[in-house]
Amino acid sequence: MTVDAELPAGVPGIDVPRLAAWLARELPGSGRITAIDLIAGGRSNLTYGITLDGGRRIVLRRPPLGHVLPTAHDMGREYRVLSALGQGTAVPVPTTLAFCDDEEVIGARFYLMDFVEGRVLRTREDAADITPEQARGLSDALAEALAAIHTVDVEKVGLGDFGRPSGYMARQLKRWGKQWDSSQEAVRATGAARELPEYDRLVARLAERLPADAPARLVHGDFRLDNALARLEPRPEIAAVVDWEMSTLGDPLSDLGLTLVYWAEAADAEQLPVGATITSAPGFLTRREFAGRYAELTGFDLADLDFYVAFACFKLAVILEGIHARYLQKATVGEGFDQIGGGVPVLLDRAHRTLDAGSVW
Repeated sequence: MTVDAELPAGVPGIDVPRLAAWLARELPGSGRITAIDLIAGGRSNLTYGITLDGGRRIVLRRPPLGHVLPTAHDMGREYRVLSALGQGTAVPVPTTLAFCDDEEVIGARFYLMDFVEGRVLRTREDAADITPEQARGLSDALAEALAAIHTVDVEKVGLGDFGRPSGYMARQLKRWGKQWDSSQEAVRATGAARELPEYDRLVARLAERLPADAPARLVHGDFRLDNALARLEPRPEIAAVVDWEMSTLGDPLSDLGLTLVYWAEAADAEQLPVGATITSAPGFLTRREFAGRYAELTGFDLADLDFYVAFACFKLAVILEGIHARYLQKATVGEGFDQIGGGVPVLLDRAHRTLDAGSVW
């Protein structure tokens, strides 16, 4: 395989000649690389579209540049779960092609998968051509995809050892606390530290409410509409669920809680700098309706949903603080990162309000 001579010399995060040589060995006969483009929207792992001879498109995923949270961005785990789910489960995922654990190739571990045609739906503007009936159909399809993830037979697909579900929520609280500390250290190093006292109070409240262990289920870890590729014709459907970097075995309601935090409604007084505001457009289910549809599909008890939503606010606040740290280090690729840090205090406040009310509605 050779690289098209007209390609730009620099592609952030990709050593194009080394990648071309590796592809020639791992995917022989796939042809020249004729173009590489950064697929917009990623706030964490970087996703690139690669065009090959004949117009074939494949996708490359690699960790972000700059400050990387410990234990995060494990390309091997993401590749493993996608490969397992692609073997006849009801979960829509792209087909994996190859994995590279040699960081000398492009500077980090990465994997390749087939390109899936579909739309990333994120903003109200994206809903301009979507009817209310289609919006409702997409909402139902997303609930069905989440339920499909949580009802996968993990032993049957070879993911029985993919995580340690016992003590999952307690470990999550500890893990994300460590991530927070790491990001705070990175932020302080830039001279841009800020006071966020509501963080410590929230951690204490969550520790007091930790639920009993749930049965082992596959969890996505960052499930939301704009982490899926959607199609409207011939009927609304989720073509693929993507961004599996935080997947593991654990408590499925942690996924539902995070989805509801991301889910915008028209009456919301505040908007987050991540997630899909499109769900506030006419026809999309409300948060209550989405949770109800999920409960119908899974039969799970949602009595403690307020805890899971508050915990999701905590987790997302930690994630955004990590992205904010990379932005301050000038190690982000793409647009919109200057708004990320402002979402952290908003999420901490929302978590406290949810726990105070004892309800997510």
